[in-house]
Amino acid sequence: MEQRYFIAIVPPAEIGADIMAIKSEVAEQYNSKGALRSPAHITLHMPFLWEETKEQKLIDSLNGVKHKTIPNIELNGFDHFGDRVIFINVVPNEELQNFQAALVRHVKVNLRLFNQDEDRRGFHPHVTVAFRDLRKQQFAVAWPEFQKRNFSAIFPLKEFSLLKHDGKQWNVLRTFIL
Repeated sequence: MEQRYFIAIVPPAEIGADIMAIKSEVAEQYNSKGALRSPAHITLHMPFLWEETKEQKLIDSLNGVKHKTIPNIELNGFDHFGDRVIFINVVPNEELQNFQAALVRHVKVNLRLFNQDEDRRGFHPHVTVAFRDLRKQQFAVAWPEFQKRNFSAIFPLKEFSLLKHDGKQWNVLRTFIL
């Protein structure tokens, strides 16, 4: 049976807890609960289907992903996509871009995963706090608040994670040290 997976950077626990508190606030105040279905994360490879019986092959392949330079990931301020998604900015970082591109190449070559649609959307690293379930009317109220709000954090990129959907939410299945 196929399961849903994706690959992401999950911030350290303390930063993740701060972001989850913001997601909870958004859920309470603006009725946008979709972002609560996953831990705080920066998506490196969008969700894909994979045979659960071949899960170990997926894990073994990701164990082989290494990266020379480990950049700091800097989170700073808020932004949005359209009028439905609010997120924490990831400050542009060439090494992060290079790592993500190398990871996508790795899974294409070694696992034959071709669903990452980089050509159309490009890689725009971010941490979602209000998901597509945010109604336009609520966005109109929430965005002016988040636009004025500060959030900043820096952490080293030491690892990335494979997440698996359990039918209700996303959970970290395995973490890989770089």
